[in-house]
Amino acid sequence: MDTTQSPARSGVHPKADGSAGESRWFSPAEPPPEARTRLFLMPHAGSGAAAYRGWSRLLPAEIGAQALTLPGRQSRRAEPLPADWETLLDDLHGAVLAALDDERPYAFFGHCIGAMLAYRLTVRLEADGDPPPSLLGMSGWSPRGFFRAPPGHEKLSTNEFGGLFQDLGAFPEELWSDPDMLDLVLPPVIADFRIAVQYEDDGAVVDCPLVSYAGRSDPLLVEPDAMTAWTERSRRYLGHQEYPGGHFYVGEHATAVMSDFGRRLLRITDDR
Repeated sequence: MDTTQSPARSGVHPKADGSAGESRWFSPAEPPPEARTRLFLMPHAGSGAAAYRGWSRLLPAEIGAQALTLPGRQSRRAEPLPADWETLLDDLHGAVLAALDDERPYAFFGHCIGAMLAYRLTVRLEADGDPPPSLLGMSGWSPRGFFRAPPGHEKLSTNEFGGLFQDLGAFPEELWSDPDMLDLVLPPVIADFRIAVQYEDDGAVVDCPLVSYAGRSDPLLVEPDAMTAWTERSRRYLGHQEYPGGHFYVGEHATAVMSDFGRRLLRITDDR
């Protein structure tokens, strides 16, 4: 496998990049003009905006979706993979602030590592007095009871790390029979899980409304009650929805998830 793509700090703050830097992070760079609410979609480990291809059609016209792509994958594959949690969070925080305008409220929906980023971004935004999201959607990740890379993961080769994921059954079985796809997918997946190990949970509670979603047989939720952690992480917790399936249940149930999330989001923003 090709392992020449090594993680590194980006070293560039998106605020300093202006609109060009902003457009690297989110696709599309701006929501449609008729959308009165933004929805930032944050993908699972190793993926980017392509994970949410077609999701805009699942939402009412009033909600404009913008999907995140982190460095080192998909349209940003020429950039170094991120290697430091705090640097990544700083850069993404700047990119979100640069993307916002004063007229439209916004929300976050994240799956897997995308949920972790969305949660910690919300904590940061509220702490800094920045405009907070109107709604936070947490899918397939929990601050307690989620898979963490094992001790000594730094010494694991790409093949060994891939074998760990295969044993967990965390990714579609057909992926493992396609070496070219593995070469493309595994390096950013591994980089994201290594970054996730750096995150230390502090029990932070957010003020904004929060709703959670999961697959009933997700192998990465290694504690059966992992998603119940969200009940204590928002002062306005709205509940939890479960669907048949594993970690990638959202592929099959995207319509149902976005129908529920979009309905809640419009209800909240209509009450503003």
